[in-house]
Amino acid sequence: MSALDGLKVLDLSRILAGPFCTQMLADLGAEVWKIEPPRGDDTRGWGPPFLSKRQPPPSPLAGDEGNLAEPDEHPGWELGREGESAYYLSCNRGKKSLVVNLKDPRGQQVVQELARQADVLVENYKTGDLARYGLDYASLSRLNPRLIYLSITGYGQTGPRAQEPGYDVAVQGLCGIMSVTGAPEGPPMRVPVAWIDLMTGLHGAVAVLAALQERARSGQGQHIDLALFDVGLSAMVNLAQSYLLTGQLPERLGNGHPQIVPYGAFEAADGWFMLTIGNDEQYRRVCEAAGHLELWEDPRFQTNAGRVTHRAELLPRLEAILRARPRKEWLERFTQAGVPVTPVNNLAEALAEPQAQARGMRQQVQHPWLGTVPLLGSPLAHFSRTPAQIRSHPPLLGEHTQEVLHAALGLSLEEISALEAAGVVKTHQGRSTGPTNTAAIPYTEE
Repeated sequence: MSALDGLKVLDLSRILAGPFCTQMLADLGAEVWKIEPPRGDDTRGWGPPFLSKRQPPPSPLAGDEGNLAEPDEHPGWELGREGESAYYLSCNRGKKSLVVNLKDPRGQQVVQELARQADVLVENYKTGDLARYGLDYASLSRLNPRLIYLSITGYGQTGPRAQEPGYDVAVQGLCGIMSVTGAPEGPPMRVPVAWIDLMTGLHGAVAVLAALQERARSGQGQHIDLALFDVGLSAMVNLAQSYLLTGQLPERLGNGHPQIVPYGAFEAADGWFMLTIGNDEQYRRVCEAAGHLELWEDPRFQTNAGRVTHRAELLPRLEAILRARPRKEWLERFTQAGVPVTPVNNLAEALAEPQAQARGMRQQVQHPWLGTVPLLGSPLAHFSRTPAQIRSHPPLLGEHTQEVLHAALGLSLEEISALEAAGVVKTHQGRSTGPTNTAAIPYTEE
């Protein structure tokens, strides 16, 4: 039994914010119908890397031209210019893919009929676009008054930018995060992952669950207008609040913290580590473990407020001390002193952390033609009764068109074939005949 068993989600979203939201709902047990255009979700083409299998079955996605050498740790795989992209695989597990041509009135009718049965619809089209197809909230709420309809856009349904397309990197520039990211002497920097897209996906999942809770009382659905810009601005939290109070713009501090010192990345003799000092006693223990109590005894440095005020005097002295010894020694000393300290890992080191294995953050799932594929685990996998879990592989394009149209709408195989012949829908040719609900298992080293 899963937390969201029985919940049906109609997913008209593409790229990342919406798919990340619906992937979370799928991990928690919802049945997610991913509606894709004939070319597929744009992220299917975002790469390399692409993952394909040697001599795959006929597929609109498969190909073996120009493939690179196979990695030794993934026998049977090839990384090349065609196949399943890493980007797509990262945010679409557990869903069912249907190819429907929304430009055809018959395709619009198919989606309208699915919306009658859905509890939730998630879309990230430009403001007003779906009204052309009769798939906007006003139209679909007349067919299904209980429908929770989540619209994700760059700037929301209102305001002077409402009609503009929104991209994570553009909103990072607009909301202020780039002005405080990077080295003090360097240019503005974006967060390398699509930080606002992911935050918006999280907000979307919370909003959907809140609306479902309210629907349990009122019996009514509602429209949720969620904007990347609003999410990005709200995520500036303490920096924005400090500006509201003082009118002073925050400085770019690299890995430092505007309100805590010492806090951030420090260089040892052979690598970098993070030192995160949350209170004055922790700072005293740092000085003691480093063998330099004079940095504690200086009255300028005995309170956090004093250390923030005098960061220019303190940090160069502390940095010189830390550069004199290897990272492993500092990690051991500060850990024994009860000070929060971690290495600055690359991704290989992060995924190899024993903590990652203990928490199930590396999973693997069976794919119809790729075999065993590694995926990241869910941080929601630790409920005491209804944990999130990866329920099936990221679907092939159109893999479930036939299954869903037959089971959910009662269309016969002949009717589905006629729609496919007319270019209204597309089924996946050469799909696996095995079970579609192949749950992931934890990754283990061979």
